[in-house]
Amino acid sequence: MQVEELVDLVHQIQAQKTESQGIEVKSARDGCPTRLFGTLSAFSNQDDGGVIVFGLDERAGFSAVGVYDPHDLQKKVTEQCKQMEPIVRPLFTIATIDGHHVVAAEIPSVDADQRPVYYRGVGRNKGSYIRVGESNDLMSEYEIYSFDAFRKRIRDDLRPVLNARLSFFDPTRVERYLRAVKLDQRNIADNVSDEGILELMGVTVNGTPTLAGLMALSHYPQANFPQLCITAVVVPGTSMGDIGTAGERFIANQRITGPIPDMLEAAVDFVRRNGRLTTVIGDDGKRVDRPEFPPLAVREAILNALVHRDYSIHSESVPVRIVMYSDRMEVTNSGGLYGNISIDSLGKVRPDTRNPTLANILELLSVTENRYSGIPTIRRECDQARLPAPLFAAQRGEFVVTFRNNLHAAIREASHDQVAALLTFCSIPRSRDELTRFTGFSQYYTMSKLVQPLINAGKIRLTMPERPRSRYQRFVTR
Repeated sequence: MQVEELVDLVHQIQAQKTESQGIEVKSARDGCPTRLFGTLSAFSNQDDGGVIVFGLDERAGFSAVGVYDPHDLQKKVTEQCKQMEPIVRPLFTIATIDGHHVVAAEIPSVDADQRPVYYRGVGRNKGSYIRVGESNDLMSEYEIYSFDAFRKRIRDDLRPVLNARLSFFDPTRVERYLRAVKLDQRNIADNVSDEGILELMGVTVNGTPTLAGLMALSHYPQANFPQLCITAVVVPGTSMGDIGTAGERFIANQRITGPIPDMLEAAVDFVRRNGRLTTVIGDDGKRVDRPEFPPLAVREAILNALVHRDYSIHSESVPVRIVMYSDRMEVTNSGGLYGNISIDSLGKVRPDTRNPTLANILELLSVTENRYSGIPTIRRECDQARLPAPLFAAQRGEFVVTFRNNLHAAIREASHDQVAALLTFCSIPRSRDELTRFTGFSQYYTMSKLVQPLINAGKIRLTMPERPRSRYQRFVTR
């Protein structure tokens, strides 16, 4: 960085009075800090690297106090960098601020196939760190494995499932798959038996089903891997733990099982059934019900989670999770970004594939195109639906896609006429479900933000006031 950039960075730190994901502050007024290994490791292991700023005192509001000796500081920091594996190559910049020397050490990111960078003095398991906010956390065994899996090209989708048998496969689906292979690979069709095709394509290994084969072609892969499923819930609020008007933690709660094609369709249907509908008037003047989230975008997000999740033994006890909140939906899978790709480059460059065999099987079954179009499709569909841009995040070995709805905008537009319409609707007793469908909002918002204030104002009464949480409760205008 240039001297001017360092000065601007210091002013930014002083204004915000905090460190960050890519910035760490050290005083170094009385000598070089002796244990920089956690920071060197954490910055090297994140895509954007990081900067250590020496000469600011956090306890004094990040004021410039200077370093004891800029030359010796660089020397000692470099010595610590040489104790890392692989060796870290810092880039130093010196600036004078308020009459004091401030030194910045830029720690570059390393390629994914060289991670994790760790301190040789204690070894990989105890010397590998990851940056979380403004702290350096020791990497978990799984996080270390994730880097090893990419570097060594470990194919977890190809591991044989030793207690599985060919009879676990769905014959109809296998037959359809074999037909697709033979159409796609003419030379195989004429020269290889069906059993040989399954071996060549990674569906089996020495006659034993692989994990990819089971997940795509078996009747019920959860017999071998109970948690390789999808859990889907609807939360009555904006955070886990919010309680609905009847004391419920979940409005809907479903465990979705079966092979990937079946789980995909069931999960998309869950989102459709539990999302709210928005009524719009089309150009032709006709009423159109628009789902809360674009179905094609939802399908792509769930499909990506199932195909690109980590299938190693470290994460086989963690299902794909779908959580629908009142203001958003999150789809989460085990396994962060795989290979040399960053969040910013998603959908713009061709990524490495964590489970190529599984992806190929599903492509031949016409479940996925396997052309890296999922992220662009999600973005395009949300844009066309006039929703906020989807958010993508990789954090502590997980990948999360967040869809945000227009709930808050719709709430702000709520009018006196809407309240009047609600009172008219309740001229006969209505259930919670009827009220929710009428408003188009979530049940949590409908009951707590629209109905409850009217109850408090004496405009709506409960038909069973002695049992407010009863499933048979009805709400009627006074």
